[in-house]
Amino acid sequence: MDKLDGQIDRVVFRNEENGFCVLRVKVRGHKELITVTGTVPTINSGEWMSADGEWLMDPRHGRQFKAEQMRMSKPETLEGIEKYLASGMIKGIGKEYASRLVKTFGRDVFDVIENSSGKLLKVEGIGKMRKESIKQAWDEQKSVRQIMSFLFSHGVSTTRAFRIHKVYGEKAIEIVQRDPYCLARDIRGIGFLIADQIAMKLGIAKDSDLRARAGIEFVLGELTSNGHSAYQREDLLGRTVEMLEVDYEIIAKALDHSLQNERLIQRTDLRGRDLIYLPKLYFAEIAFAKKIQALEKGKHPCPEIKFDKAVEWVQQQSGITLADSQRGALKTAVESKVMVITGGPGVGKTTLVNSILKIFRAKKLRVALCAPTGRAAKPLAETTGMEAKTIHRLLMYNPHKGGFVHNGENPLECDVLIVDESSMIDIVLASQLTEAVPHHAAMIIVGDADQLPSVGPGRVLQDLIHSETVPVAHLNEVFRQAAQSKIITNAHLINQGQMPELPEDKEVSDFYFVEADDPDKAVKIISKMVSRSVPEKFRFSPMDEIQILTPMQKGELGARNLNQVFQQLLNPNGDSVERFGMVYRVGDKVMQTENDYDKDVYNGDIGRIHKIDEEQRELSVKYEDRLVVYDFRELDELVLSYAITIHKSQGSEYPCVIIPLHTQHYVLLQRSLIYTAVTRAKKLVIVVGTKKALGLAITRAESRERVTTLTDRLKEFS
Repeated sequence: MDKLDGQIDRVVFRNEENGFCVLRVKVRGHKELITVTGTVPTINSGEWMSADGEWLMDPRHGRQFKAEQMRMSKPETLEGIEKYLASGMIKGIGKEYASRLVKTFGRDVFDVIENSSGKLLKVEGIGKMRKESIKQAWDEQKSVRQIMSFLFSHGVSTTRAFRIHKVYGEKAIEIVQRDPYCLARDIRGIGFLIADQIAMKLGIAKDSDLRARAGIEFVLGELTSNGHSAYQREDLLGRTVEMLEVDYEIIAKALDHSLQNERLIQRTDLRGRDLIYLPKLYFAEIAFAKKIQALEKGKHPCPEIKFDKAVEWVQQQSGITLADSQRGALKTAVESKVMVITGGPGVGKTTLVNSILKIFRAKKLRVALCAPTGRAAKPLAETTGMEAKTIHRLLMYNPHKGGFVHNGENPLECDVLIVDESSMIDIVLASQLTEAVPHHAAMIIVGDADQLPSVGPGRVLQDLIHSETVPVAHLNEVFRQAAQSKIITNAHLINQGQMPELPEDKEVSDFYFVEADDPDKAVKIISKMVSRSVPEKFRFSPMDEIQILTPMQKGELGARNLNQVFQQLLNPNGDSVERFGMVYRVGDKVMQTENDYDKDVYNGDIGRIHKIDEEQRELSVKYEDRLVVYDFRELDELVLSYAITIHKSQGSEYPCVIIPLHTQHYVLLQRSLIYTAVTRAKKLVIVVGTKKALGLAITRAESRERVTTLTDRLKEFS
């Protein structure tokens, strides 16, 4: 093999997933910079490289060196050191500070940062805070680079190294070597297959108990992320045997071990099924059911009222006449400590909630309003004229102690809690919320039970209704004004399993269907709609008022592809950074994909990229009235959101919704999905695709069944 030594002048390209890079290298004896290609866990401009490989003639790019092996070391020349420090590897040091540091400390600069960081204060512009930040970033990048090298040596992508360091700190490699399967449990973006790959390289046998136990927990975790609160024992064993390709006896023995050590829980339900639970879901179901029944007991916080007079007063104040179903629900609200209000669009849920609020506020009761997401809390605040918070902000997360500030020991300060868009709430959040409700308080749970169930495990609203243990007000009469909207009448038709009424040619409507047999044609039609026809005809802003809602992530009409198309169409220029296979550009619409309690942003929050700071290696996103800062290495928490999945749109409202619907979405097509998508629109719905796909979705009413035992628990404790 040929050998090559030189200083990296710049990194032309680097694939974060597999480490492949294209480098321009300054080599002694060569006037021009040399192009070097190869794979390496981590790379920075300025570093010294020693490589073994061969010279090749690339037909497009000319002569280059293809490295089989590359070894990196810190630069020794002043020019190399300055380039290295300016490369962005250390937060807080850009080109300007790299130059100042090298001028002040010369070749000793690395030793100063590592061992005598106090001396950094001698450099002009470096104060106490920047000094601390540089030292911290230096120590952190050392650890992250070690993790990257460890992952790389086991054939694994290095993109999650920062996340691993964030979770495990300095002991990361030691922890992973002891039990590589912890990566699948604790690190988002690292699944079981990657952890298993590392385990095999570390010599863990295919039929080992450690692997079998990790496999069972992983399979059960995947099932709960698909909405199940528990799973039947034999089905769980079967799925795990299939995934791990080992004998049934090994898996059964591993499951028994996990049950003995209480990592998992087994119970037989009322139907005689042996169910396996993750402990947090088992205890969440019990805690929620017990608290609902405990709240039901006792005196309502609202003093006794003359109901007929109260209704008359409310109607006078609001200038409306309540329907019989609304009057009945209002009576229940002032008498029952826990109740559910359910119904589709246009049936008067908002009017009813406002009427309830009028009475409670007249009686000086303290009322708290909440919804699962910021986008669901906003319309609640607008329609009631009161403050409405997300559940997370209402409960107040404590980043120092972990967990919420408000809980059973420190309940919320309210006499009534009204929870909107409750179909979105999973069993864990439902349990945490009810735990924080004071025993004297009343709780009103509002939601549309026909929408998609929560993204997380359970189906709390539906189970609560089916249990028949709390009063339920079913509102189903569509009011005259609402009935003039095709969005509302079609939503109800869809919910009844009927095809929506589509406008004739040139008829003005708020609900349109545009035929597009071919997915590629559908993308072109939607592109034209978003960029020209809808803004021109209906005066909607493409960025702020039009939202594409698609059934899935993959495929031509999936969220991933549509986001790339619309980023290029609506926001093609400006500062950008590429991470995790995605380009993030200033001005882009982005969505948070996980709860980040430290940043106080939550799964489903949508914002716009405000600024990209190369020197600080940070990107800031504007969410409504505040800026949230992300390290470049945390960008896997963000996805583009020009198009989002229908599941992610729950609880939100948009002026205009465009829904691509094609038979390529076959697997996911179901009635509750289309119903949820249509009911997200306030003023305009356009479905683009095939009538066959629309018909298929409407006729498939069986939302995939979830295994939950909340209904049984509610009956058990009632």
